[in-house]
Amino acid sequence: MTAPLIDPFQRAITYLRLSVTDRCDFRCVYCMSENMTFLPKKELLSLEELDRLCSSFIRLGVEKLRITGGEPLVRRGIMTFFDAMSRHLDSGALKEMTLTTNGSQLERFADDLYAAGVRRVNISLDTLNEAKFAEITRWGRLPQVLRGVEAALKAGLHVKINVVALKDFNEDELFDIAAWCADLGLDLTFIEVMPMGDIGNENRIGQFWSLDDLRAKLAERFTLTALAERTGGPARYLRLEETGQKIGLITPLSHNFCESCNRVRVTCTGEIYTCLGQEGKSDLRGPLRSSEADAPLEEAIRAAIGLKPKGHDFDYSRQQLGGQMSRHMSHTGG
Repeated sequence: MTAPLIDPFQRAITYLRLSVTDRCDFRCVYCMSENMTFLPKKELLSLEELDRLCSSFIRLGVEKLRITGGEPLVRRGIMTFFDAMSRHLDSGALKEMTLTTNGSQLERFADDLYAAGVRRVNISLDTLNEAKFAEITRWGRLPQVLRGVEAALKAGLHVKINVVALKDFNEDELFDIAAWCADLGLDLTFIEVMPMGDIGNENRIGQFWSLDDLRAKLAERFTLTALAERTGGPARYLRLEETGQKIGLITPLSHNFCESCNRVRVTCTGEIYTCLGQEGKSDLRGPLRSSEADAPLEEAIRAAIGLKPKGHDFDYSRQQLGGQMSRHMSHTGG
């Protein structure tokens, strides 16, 4: 049971993205509908079960753990989970534990996260305009998030800003966002919007802003150099020569990155999705709860990895929406 996790295409699975809740204090228009129906609490894995699940993955060779949601920091008692996971960092079995957040709760939790061994956080922030921020998050308040960014930096956390590129929404802020990140020493990554879930009246194709176009816009003002650097994730990086700033581009639509995929996602209910852009899933909650021994769970993990597909089917070509997933991004964990 100690052999590494290798999928059918000989990719080693070393990265787990774990959603600890489907709940969020925002309602971002590309992520969920305004009137979401959230899961009953009894369906969620307990914090102790999440610990056992992650510990099994770590025994099987996972070296990077990213905690996601929903908004992970709204889950009651979540810091006890982070504190428990720190033992794997101390042992060296886990090389990194990170967090993806909307930033709303960082003012409260940044110091505690650092104490638990978290050193990097990704903050989703698509605009620096307060009115537009309220529009796209529906419930969010920009000043609260900006205080969270400040608290994270003060606590010693390395901050990356994730910006979903949205046509006719934040195109005009490209240079302002880049300059703000440069001034604060924040990493910056742009992400193409993905067709995840029913989001009401929002037009997926109308939202889509190809990062090819974004890159061309950057090139109007800066000299761009493509970097060979990879961090184990899907981003490709370029450098703005005039400022030295590094910018990441995640392009699931215009240039997919499936050939190097090293990750799986597990939901807060114990479903494992081996591809963000496929509906295929396997149940881990049943094996987890069926026995106090970990063997059934680890067997189920291996069986799920054996079904990992080669890649996703996202497609916006021909102005039609191909490969759309029925589940919301908040369900899978971004």
